[in-house]
Amino acid sequence: MASSSMASAASGFMVATPSTVTSNTAARSSSMLSFSSKNTTINIPRLVVRAAEEAAPPAATATATAEADAPPAKAAKPPPIGPKRGAKVRILRKESYWYKGTGSVVAVDQDPKTRYPVVVRFNKVNYANVSTNNYALDEVEEVK
Repeated sequence: MASSSMASAASGFMVATPSTVTSNTAARSSSMLSFSSKNTTINIPRLVVRAAEEAAPPAATATATAEADAPPAKAAKPPPIGPKRGAKVRILRKESYWYKGTGSVVAVDQDPKTRYPVVVRFNKVNYANVSTNNYALDEVEEVK
């Protein structure tokens, strides 16, 4: 088993300066990092790491820059989902401690991928001394 120390391993790294390599399609900038062993007379495989950067796109025309300077048109916000904050809601989840009870909405997550977006706070605590819980939109019913 060959032994090596970190000091000798660190002294074997070489960083080549970036050079411009041209190909048929676009110009790319390339950097190369290689590890060389101390004994160069024996053919030992070397680790070579290459990083390439794509060339910048061609310069834009004057009309394109004028359009880019204009402020982007804001997309209309979608309407908020679920009950508003502070609204009183009745719980419809049968396995909930607060089933058919009422609580007030603390927050509603507007992300459509959230499974239980409605956070409800209750006056009464459950067996674990917790007074809030998350519910799905179809598990709460707004009370007037």
